[in-house]
Amino acid sequence: MPDTTLSLTAVEQTALAASPFDLLYPPDEKIPVLTVSNFPSLGRLVAMRFLEWVQGHPGGVVALPTGKTPEHFIKWVQRLLAAWDAAETRQMLEQAGVDPGRRPDLKSLHFVQIDEFYPIRPEQQNSFYYYVQKFYIEGFGLDRRKALLMDCTKIGLEPDQTLETVWPDFRVDLSLRTRQALTDQERLQQGVLRRIDEWCQRYEDRIRALGGIGFFLGGLGPDGHVGFNVRGSDHYSTTRLTATNYETQAASATDLGGVEISRNRLVITIGLRTIAHNPECTALIIAAGQSKAEVVSDAVQGPAGVLIPASALRPLRHARFYVTLGAAQRLRRRRVELAVQAGAADDEQVERALTDLALAKGRRILDLGEDEVRSDPLTAAVLRLRPEPLPDLLRMVTQRLVAKIEAGSTGLQNTVFFHTEPHHDDLMLGCLPAIVRNIRSPSNVHHFVTLTSGFTSVSNRYMLRQLEILRNYLDTPLFAALHAEGYFTPGNQHGSNRDVWLYLDGIAAQNAELRDQGAARRLLRNFIALYDETDRRAIRDRMQELEHYFSTVYPGKKDAEAVQRLKGMCREWEAETLWGYFGWQCSHIHHLRLGFYTGEIFTPTPTIERDVPPILRLLETIRPDVVTAAFDPEASGPDTHYKSLQALSAAVDRYAEKFQRSDLRIWGYRNVWYRFHPGEANLYVPVSLNMFAVMQSAFMNAFGSQREASFPSHEHDGPFCELAQQIQVQQYQMLKTCLGREWFSEHPSALIRGTRGFIFLREMNTEELRRSARDLRQAAEAI
Repeated sequence: MPDTTLSLTAVEQTALAASPFDLLYPPDEKIPVLTVSNFPSLGRLVAMRFLEWVQGHPGGVVALPTGKTPEHFIKWVQRLLAAWDAAETRQMLEQAGVDPGRRPDLKSLHFVQIDEFYPIRPEQQNSFYYYVQKFYIEGFGLDRRKALLMDCTKIGLEPDQTLETVWPDFRVDLSLRTRQALTDQERLQQGVLRRIDEWCQRYEDRIRALGGIGFFLGGLGPDGHVGFNVRGSDHYSTTRLTATNYETQAASATDLGGVEISRNRLVITIGLRTIAHNPECTALIIAAGQSKAEVVSDAVQGPAGVLIPASALRPLRHARFYVTLGAAQRLRRRRVELAVQAGAADDEQVERALTDLALAKGRRILDLGEDEVRSDPLTAAVLRLRPEPLPDLLRMVTQRLVAKIEAGSTGLQNTVFFHTEPHHDDLMLGCLPAIVRNIRSPSNVHHFVTLTSGFTSVSNRYMLRQLEILRNYLDTPLFAALHAEGYFTPGNQHGSNRDVWLYLDGIAAQNAELRDQGAARRLLRNFIALYDETDRRAIRDRMQELEHYFSTVYPGKKDAEAVQRLKGMCREWEAETLWGYFGWQCSHIHHLRLGFYTGEIFTPTPTIERDVPPILRLLETIRPDVVTAAFDPEASGPDTHYKSLQALSAAVDRYAEKFQRSDLRIWGYRNVWYRFHPGEANLYVPVSLNMFAVMQSAFMNAFGSQREASFPSHEHDGPFCELAQQIQVQQYQMLKTCLGREWFSEHPSALIRGTRGFIFLREMNTEELRRSARDLRQAAEAI
């Protein structure tokens, strides 16, 4: 473990003073950790530490990350540099511990690119080479002549060779390193592989000739990878061409245009020893959000070894983890510290502590004993803040869990629901059983509102299949007759409903022809609305252009606006078929296409002027009693969720104030990306085996673009509906452990006896929603 007693910088001392924690809690923690409240604050801290380091190390060697993780870091560095001499900036720098009198000389720095996909062309917008050029070389004003970059067109190729001639299908067979080449093409490829390996060795030598990396900034992948050093990487690894694992391929799917692409891409990455070669390296690992809590816990508290790549950094005395509170939530001693500092424990905190202990012990809450409670530091710290005897607290927590199940088992009556989702399948994956339970009452009215276009989750391969289906029907007499009668006229809602009905008839009859005809009708309707073309010959020409585009464009490229809209319309069609399953027509399904959703790697922040009015107008028209919302409390992961929450919260505020709706209920849900702790949720909705079957059938039939899981979760290699079921079953198992098997099997209600899963929801009032959104917004507004 490094000696950290005298190694804190001024920035770190300032950050530590503002934190509720110490820097290190040995022996549990093996590397120092600084925590901040949220993702934007994390970017600010890292920017301050980076600029402080540059001030003290002119001409130093830096390696900076790519992807979404450094978004706020990049924005803060650019903002501070652009207004360095402004009074406001100088004050901000001083407060953070940075000397405003010494402008950092970023042009003096040597830059090292950490990793790159292989093979990939450098001009592609989804290459890390492109990212580095845009955000670091140009964005930070670095000297390109002092940059070590990974341009795949200059690695291992002879002058007369291209990536396309060497790797025609862009697949690299690493077995050619060790086996005999059998064909001329394989011999060519084997030679390129050998020269790539030589290049990697020279890249490593050049870094070491500079003295090694002086400042390294990196994130943690879903398997804990640093750079592309995935789980299992040797701690003495150096720069190399290597394969990745499934978790990394899933995380890279969005960058590369689908997991079917990322499965077949290799990577060039610096090694763990490359990072740690310089013993004075300042190595910062940043992580934000609850989804990173497990890998942060492993990296900070777990045993050193190849299964935890970040543990290779522990010998560095300037190695640190900078994380948000959500990412730190599994660091045991810090949770105890928070409980002690609170000085009081409410019922929810007691519930969380005893629930966690029961799950850890695999015992009913009512069966926990005094010795078990005293031996667990967190539970003991929480319960010391309560005057009640342990048996009373055990009964109280058990009763709370039962009350939440009872609340979630009861449907509402005479209620108007306003169901919102950032993406078109979020409601289904996050709270479909709760919606269906309330659809059963004919006194209820439901509206389904998708806030973004969702086009980024539609692959080019899927679009080609849809165009092929339309081509089969476009010139048929039936489509000609429908066209002549105005069936495809934009705004013909009856025609839109008929598209859905036909498609669902095909599902019911297991008739692929009916299903395809319904999909073809809708795609043609979208063509006419989007391109304002009614002549079928012109439509065929447009289809041919798109077929060429989707066949030749590199996967992951940002599409033109018209193509984005067409892909988004395909997602909207899927949402309409889903809710059509339950009898809701297109008039109750709303597509808002909020403007912040652009397809850029860093999407713009929602604005009051652009993104709130569409939601507010709909709220004022529908006058709901219950609003459902994707509830991510920490602005990390898919930032569409966070940004949608900001826009929705502002609209709900205005609606509640205008119509005096203090009784408005908000149901916060989480889908496959996030989980509620049982203590956070206050509605537990039972899920039966029948409901699982409905969810599986509806997802696989309605969401054709997601059926093959081109953009999957790193937790499951398959469609999201399967992962959603796994999560709901896990939540049932948690409650079965806490309450006991007999509570379910011997319950007087068949509904409970038939339960095999649970949806966790958090019911809030408008003030709770406002407070959560406001805390994050205030941190982000300084950007």
